[in-house]
Amino acid sequence: MSKTAVGLFENPGVADQVAHDLDASAFPRNEIRILGEPLSMAVTGDTSTPRTDFEVGLNRELRTIGASDREAEAYVQGVRRGGVIVFATGSSEAVDNATEVMNRHGAIEVEELIGREPGSSGSLTGESLPPMQVSSDQTGRIRQSGGGARMFAW
Repeated sequence: MSKTAVGLFENPGVADQVAHDLDASAFPRNEIRILGEPLSMAVTGDTSTPRTDFEVGLNRELRTIGASDREAEAYVQGVRRGGVIVFATGSSEAVDNATEVMNRHGAIEVEELIGREPGSSGSLTGESLPPMQVSSDQTGRIRQSGGGARMFAW
């Protein structure tokens, strides 16, 4: 089962520093990805909508690794607002370490972007997105305490 740490950051400089720190801690460089909204998006045909295509693809990728619909949309919104996502895929131990590195660099709490659940009483959706225990035959998210980075098992 693959595991991926995902952290959303306000600017590319912080994401680059996260990637540098992961690389310095012997995390395989080919398993680290930084993704922000492309500065220029190629038009691929008459009906091409590059920004929408990018966002749909990112949303799909996030849901594939275990993000809920609301989490995936929050990450997409974060990127739309200029944020950058760092993905780090590897063994459980390596991904645990990557999550810690991301949190040290201030990964954004997804709940801040999601806001409140419709009909909830004033609390952030952290209550509606409880930690998920993941066994070897189950996929989903694992909420790490102490920061906004999340670990997904898929």
